[in-house]
Amino acid sequence: MRDEEEATDGPPDPRLHPERSPGFGEHPGGLAAIEVDRDVTIGEASPEELSVSDTTPVADRDAEALCRTLEGGSVVERRRAALALADAGADDGRVGRALAGAASDDDPEVRQFAVESLGKRGGEVAADAARRLVDDPDPWVRAEAVVTLDRLDRAAHRDRIEDALDDDHHAARRNATISLFKLRGEGALDVLLERADDPSERVREWAVHLLGGVDDDRARVTLDAAAESDESDLVRATAARALEVDPGSFRRQFSGALDEEDTVLPGEDALNRRPDL
Repeated sequence: MRDEEEATDGPPDPRLHPERSPGFGEHPGGLAAIEVDRDVTIGEASPEELSVSDTTPVADRDAEALCRTLEGGSVVERRRAALALADAGADDGRVGRALAGAASDDDPEVRQFAVESLGKRGGEVAADAARRLVDDPDPWVRAEAVVTLDRLDRAAHRDRIEDALDDDHHAARRNATISLFKLRGEGALDVLLERADDPSERVREWAVHLLGGVDDDRARVTLDAAAESDESDLVRATAARALEVDPGSFRRQFSGALDEEDTVLPGEDALNRRPDL
């Protein structure tokens, strides 16, 4: 039975606790009394673009129709088709070729969703596309390519996954770190120690979380230091929790493909889909 105190499908975010929500405990007299003070813009994305991960509009299309859409539809239609083709049934090669072509689409989200679907379908065409897209200009495509390589065969693609540790974007570094821990277990200690000093709070959070699965004095020293003095309250809280788990139990529970087992960090889902805020 899974021990909820040692669940390893992602570090919980203390900022999501209801009592830390803005306005908790306040009782405004009406809508006019509610002050909105949020420095966030959503750019010029249309409602259709923001709901692109909803494949319901193309759910009744067969694989051939989806392939045609992927090759000649609008940007939003191509994105939806790329996602829907992950579950398009048997493949005589047509779906794989269409998705491989979409992995070179001008739109980065089409490329991202194409490599995601290729990873779920598997095969050499998926591996070839993912290994190429680890060097894509768009960081979220690169991060998704790491997820796909992990899903396909993390041991066979360890070289490209290791390369992603030096990526200039936190999502790719984070995914590579998790994949290598899944591959090496305690043998990933040096990687985790280095990432525990990463400039990104998101990467440090995952590094200290994973260090909970390493029974080593260096891991404990690093966790003690992070719990005491990391500049991020989220990293400090995660490190403190990591010091309390049983490393062996942690490692046994932490398995599976990245996009199946790992929960989100704030504002980021496991498939690296993110609105362009």
